[in-house]
Amino acid sequence: MYDLIVRNGTIVDGTGAPRCVGDIAISDGVLAQVGGVVEGPAREEIDATGLVVTPGFVDHHTHYDGQVTWDDVLEPTSCHGVTTIVVGNCGVGFAPARPDRHQQLIELMEAVEDIPGAALAEGLAWNWETFPEYLDAIADRRWTMDVATMVTHAAVRVYVMGDRGARNEASTAADIDAMAQIVREGIAAGAYGFSTSRTLGHTTRDGEPVPGTFAAEDELFGIAAALSDAPDAIFEIASLGAAGEDPEGMRKELDWMRRVSLEFGTKITYLLLQYQSAPEMWRVLLSDTAEAIADGARIVAQVASRPFGMLIGFPSYHPFQKRPTFQALKQSTSSPAELAAELRKPEVKAAILAEPDTADSGTHFDMLAIGIQAQLANMYPLGSDCDYEPTADRSVAALAAVAGRDALEYTYDLMVEDDAQNLLMLPFFNYSEGNHDALHEMMTHPTTVLGLGDGGAHCAMICDASMPTYLLSHWVRDRSRGARLELEEAVRMQTSEAAGLFGLSDRGTLAVGQKADLNVIDLDRIGLVPPRAVDDLPAGGRRLLQAATGYVATIVSGEVTRRDGADTGARPGRLLRSTAS
Repeated sequence: MYDLIVRNGTIVDGTGAPRCVGDIAISDGVLAQVGGVVEGPAREEIDATGLVVTPGFVDHHTHYDGQVTWDDVLEPTSCHGVTTIVVGNCGVGFAPARPDRHQQLIELMEAVEDIPGAALAEGLAWNWETFPEYLDAIADRRWTMDVATMVTHAAVRVYVMGDRGARNEASTAADIDAMAQIVREGIAAGAYGFSTSRTLGHTTRDGEPVPGTFAAEDELFGIAAALSDAPDAIFEIASLGAAGEDPEGMRKELDWMRRVSLEFGTKITYLLLQYQSAPEMWRVLLSDTAEAIADGARIVAQVASRPFGMLIGFPSYHPFQKRPTFQALKQSTSSPAELAAELRKPEVKAAILAEPDTADSGTHFDMLAIGIQAQLANMYPLGSDCDYEPTADRSVAALAAVAGRDALEYTYDLMVEDDAQNLLMLPFFNYSEGNHDALHEMMTHPTTVLGLGDGGAHCAMICDASMPTYLLSHWVRDRSRGARLELEEAVRMQTSEAAGLFGLSDRGTLAVGQKADLNVIDLDRIGLVPPRAVDDLPAGGRRLLQAATGYVATIVSGEVTRRDGADTGARPGRLLRSTAS
């Protein structure tokens, strides 16, 4: 008696091999048969005739460090076929943490990753101090998917150096030894690696670079040495140049990454985006990466599958959020529907459009929102079809010109549609009209791996956790301009390739003996639903969620966690501990 049989599906096994039709049998959370006809009964069967069966997807850039302590569903990531996630990205996290530094780490995560501080303050139990204690605190939790962790540089630096670390002062030899020991203990306890941020785009609430941004080579090499006993441990870098502030500086960063990897055998992954100030620089960086690999270094660039920026609208950040009338309405209305009703009034619209922005500085996200008033030529309606690859003639400014309208007023009217829930897309990176196949080239380059889902981060700004679905719906099925992906390649990218980056050898392919994580997908129906704002985080914190269509079933360890897009209540997900532990 099998636990589950998936019958007559089109099997895409995650290796890149051609698809085939057959059955899959599962026993005790493991794949017992893949392909052919399974003989015998099961406690449950799924008819996958005409459907695609894939391994579960792996998302290794999620920022759910806080959420995993209170949230067992982990939406929106769980909506998109993901069965394994990694947290502890970009150098920010919550362990180790001295009791008097809790608020500092919360504010740092809020500033860097736009996760509401009030939600973190209410949701985090802080029943840990060291990183091993953090793992123990979440080890008994159960989720819809498996969770792997990394040790984060900012938390380690603040724990060891206090305010000196927070101010990015130079570390001493004793500091480095202490940090390396914490990293070593974290790996021994089950962490899969270490992450740091080197980008000036990551700042504290006061606008200061996050701890570790300017760490010298002796500190970086000392930490890398602590990873050397675990050959699959990852050194992840949110790298200088990833935010576009110094493209040439990225080449210098790659040089120390190459030397670190060659000296210690460290596996390194760095974040890479295409930025408009130097739209071809990514080619140079990938060429440098390929040369480093040829020299024996283990370096992989982490890239996204669509433009990277902000979603603009009244539920999110928008050009009018510093206008006094809007600020007063936000405080006085009791629901999104009431706010929408007020915003639709002609006199309210006229007042908001006529007002100057308030003079108070607000957060850097507030100031960024004011700056987007000058970006209307690079802002696009997302639409009900979720068009993340629009042409220039679809920009808000272009559409307003055709209509003979003022562009800012036109933006207001677009945003007030759909009960003021309508969202616009403002791409900062990975969008160059002159080379619309740049993303395809980046994704298919031999030195890259897909990532940057950010499911738990930038809660009111983006919803990129939906990229696994976008890869199938857009890049495999729908794309009409430029190159596309074959289904087998798209599946491989977010299964065996993504799992292999972190040494997760028990998943990512459909083969006998592998962990029974899989998706049953209706490829004709796979697609994205427009993002919607919900206030469901602790303390009523807001985030954007984006659902999907076409997922008939998502299965983790042999249990169906989502059926026809809905959570089933099954919680087979466990904390993963690395083989070094």
